[in-house]
Amino acid sequence: MRFETFVLERQQSIWENKVDYNLSESGVHPGSLNSLFDKKFVDKINNTELTYGFTEGSLNLRKAIADIYDKTNPDNVQVFNGSAEANMVACLTLLEPGDEMIYMVPNYLQIQGFSKGLGVDVKPFYLHESLNWKPQLDEIKNLVSSKTKMICICNPNNPTGSVLSKNMVFEIGDIARQAGAWILADEVYRGAELSGEECTSFWDIGYDRTIVNCGLSKAYGLPGLRLGWSIANEDYIQNAWATHDYTSIAVGRLSDAIATHVLQRTNRKKILTATRTTLRKNLDLFQKWLDHCPGRFRFIPPEAGAMAFVYYEFDINSTKLVEKVRDEVSVMLVAGDWYGMDRYIRFGYGAKQDDLKVALDRIDRVFNTL
Repeated sequence: MRFETFVLERQQSIWENKVDYNLSESGVHPGSLNSLFDKKFVDKINNTELTYGFTEGSLNLRKAIADIYDKTNPDNVQVFNGSAEANMVACLTLLEPGDEMIYMVPNYLQIQGFSKGLGVDVKPFYLHESLNWKPQLDEIKNLVSSKTKMICICNPNNPTGSVLSKNMVFEIGDIARQAGAWILADEVYRGAELSGEECTSFWDIGYDRTIVNCGLSKAYGLPGLRLGWSIANEDYIQNAWATHDYTSIAVGRLSDAIATHVLQRTNRKKILTATRTTLRKNLDLFQKWLDHCPGRFRFIPPEAGAMAFVYYEFDINSTKLVEKVRDEVSVMLVAGDWYGMDRYIRFGYGAKQDDLKVALDRIDRVFNTL
């Protein structure tokens, strides 16, 4: 196996802790234990023994996760170190060299790069800006062949923040069902819809070959817990567990305990409400900033997530532009190049509002020289 460089992750790893302001993130700014939870719960965490955790996730955590989805029980749940591990385990469990994967583009490119390293033929279908970053279903149908093993979706989407309609979710399910292909749905931004209503999960289509991966890093603003999960049929969960035994084995004991608390129904609602409130305020600030620059940008506001995917008119490559911003004013952005889409930039607008204001003012200084 030979894996291509994951440029986005590599650039973030190198620079995100070196710049003054990091607008490369796609989630809301995280809090601390003391700022997020009451003293009684913090004391409980402080006095939790640091034993090995539960390899499949504790029963209480799996019950809390199952409660999010219809017609689901703890045996449909496997817990991982972030949704990234859930994605990786799905690929390792199901895919073999020569299989075909139909893959949504643009997208967080972990699954694409990992699958190519496994010898999988990855065939892209595209979200179209002219359709408000939605796909044309005929494009997906025309890509399906006898070798199609998996259809991969990111919904809500990274980097555009677009959300598939309920009808489109079910229609993609029908395409997969007719092909006998698996659906791998990355739903890590579900819960961060600016409308306040959670979008349709691919779990709702009732198709047995569906895997839904999610986690606490984005909508919940808790990336440091590295806590993710898969929802799938019980046979897949058992097979994924066998793969998981060869990867990280289990999530951290404290992450399991905190996640169990966070995902209790009342707590979950409170956290997601706070996330959406922050996103609406910050997106309004970002939109006003863009409006002061007429003719420079083309922008379809996101329906979910803390990402703004913006086309710019400057005559400069996107990687060179984000490097210029980083080097001159110490603000980090994400280049469209890293998604294979030059002349776009992804702004993370989930930062603390005061930081977002200062960072945008600094970016202005660079843009005004172009």
